[in-house]
Amino acid sequence: MNLQAIKEAITELAPEDKTRLAGWLLRQDLEEWDRQIEEDFSPGGAGMALLKEAQADVREGRVKPLDDFLSEARTKRRVKLNPQP
Repeated sequence: MNLQAIKEAITELAPEDKTRLAGWLLRQDLEEWDRQIEEDFSPGGAGMALLKEAQADVREGRVKPLDDFLSEARTKRRVKLNPQP
């Protein structure tokens, strides 16, 4: 069966079956995403270089903790919204 035939068959489904199918497809997609992430961040995976780069940035102080960043952003926003005369 090809994709077009599947699409046509789906149009014939009852609404509750379409809902169940959508949930099943979503679970399939999420499971595939999880498998891809696990593969990418396993030894030798494509994401390992990015992870090592991020760890080096943290070690060498080129990044700041998220709480600090958010606090600074809130302060800047308050100053921008309420400028002092």
